[in-house]
Amino acid sequence: MTEERKEASILMALIPVIFLIGALFVSIVLLKQQAHIPLILAAAVAAIVAYFLKYTWNEIQEGIIQGINMAMAAILILMVVGTMIGTWISGGIVPSMIYYGLKLLSPGIFLAATMIICSVVSLGTGSSWSTAGTVGVALVGVGQGLGIPPAMIGGAIISGAYFGDKMSPLSDTTNLAPAVAGTDLFSHIRHMVYTVTPGYIIALGLFIFLGLRFAGEQLSSQNIDIMLATMKANFFIHPILLLPPLLVIVMVVRKVPPLPALLGGTILGALFAGFAQHQNLAKIIESAFSGYVSNSGVPMVDELLTRGGLMSMMETVALIISALSFGGIMERTGMLSVLAGALLKRVKRTGSLIATTIFSCIAMNAIAADQFIAIVVPGRMYKNAFDARGLHPKNLSRVLEDSGTLSSPLIPWNSCGAFMSATLGISAFTYLPYAFLNLAVPIVSLIYGYTGFTIEKINKETSAE
Repeated sequence: MTEERKEASILMALIPVIFLIGALFVSIVLLKQQAHIPLILAAAVAAIVAYFLKYTWNEIQEGIIQGINMAMAAILILMVVGTMIGTWISGGIVPSMIYYGLKLLSPGIFLAATMIICSVVSLGTGSSWSTAGTVGVALVGVGQGLGIPPAMIGGAIISGAYFGDKMSPLSDTTNLAPAVAGTDLFSHIRHMVYTVTPGYIIALGLFIFLGLRFAGEQLSSQNIDIMLATMKANFFIHPILLLPPLLVIVMVVRKVPPLPALLGGTILGALFAGFAQHQNLAKIIESAFSGYVSNSGVPMVDELLTRGGLMSMMETVALIISALSFGGIMERTGMLSVLAGALLKRVKRTGSLIATTIFSCIAMNAIAADQFIAIVVPGRMYKNAFDARGLHPKNLSRVLEDSGTLSSPLIPWNSCGAFMSATLGISAFTYLPYAFLNLAVPIVSLIYGYTGFTIEKINKETSAE
């Protein structure tokens, strides 16, 4: 069978992609349904194409398993974050964060402050997921209490969280991109400053501008007072309850792997639920598994705090597995490489090469549903093209992050988009227009590609290396 195997043509490689786009449009836009079934059907179409290319079922299944396996660490983290949110609400940790946030933050500065807070935390931890799962969850509650639209809150959290995910030397993607491109970590980070700085200024400026709209409004202090009183009546509120998120952040900064760090946060939440909130063991386990259910009698508080739990993440886990099954088949059978290779034929200038890389990374995030594939596959495909033009490898590594890392949370069925939607309780389609940093940086990178600004050539020393 292997000797008779055919290489996929561009038309054959496009069949599963076109089917996926059409199926997602019908399901999400027309029928208002989830993306799971279209992704599964698209995986089936990809498998049928692979069969005609003479791949055996075992090889196709191997591609599915390899695709899913790439996200197993992310899936485990997602599950632990669900349990952590449940125990943190039950333990009064999230209510305390919301309580003090409502007292300290005003509507006018909230969006800008949210972006800065998430930037600092993610830069220190190197993890957008840890940032969203800790301070992000609390900031959603604070913002809703202040009357800020959830879409804007989500955009500010995503912008700040992915600033660190892109720039921190502790981030996995920040280490992956230069490794794929063939440059060193700190050259890569220094080169990214040129694109992320204007993008960050644009994003922060827009959040300050949006904040002015809320600063001028008369906020109903009555609603805030009700929320504060309700939380005080239903939970023991104390600054010591801010210790678990602080400890989780410290653990991640000190290079404790995210999974045990977040699991430690879950256990701390359970301990506080028992000793500070006087919850019994059955109630704590229920909160970790099914999520916390608030019965305060105040709808806005109950809606805010009824969430979390392992089971709350299962829909997202199913979405990730469905998406990566499709991406795994496409990767294993070479159809992704064919699609990327076809794009190179149209490349004539440095600007078009960088544009092609940017759009390939974004497309790969949508097709393969995983940011690591969106960095590795285009990086592998276009490395020789960058070398052939005498471009320094750090140009490629920067472009991979500008597009591959930053576009991943904007696609609902991507593992990052699915995680952020599930953790924050805000749809990726909803916060997408307000994820200003994630939208601005690829555009800045594209402009640099066509103008040649900050695009560095290979010098003699680099060539010798």
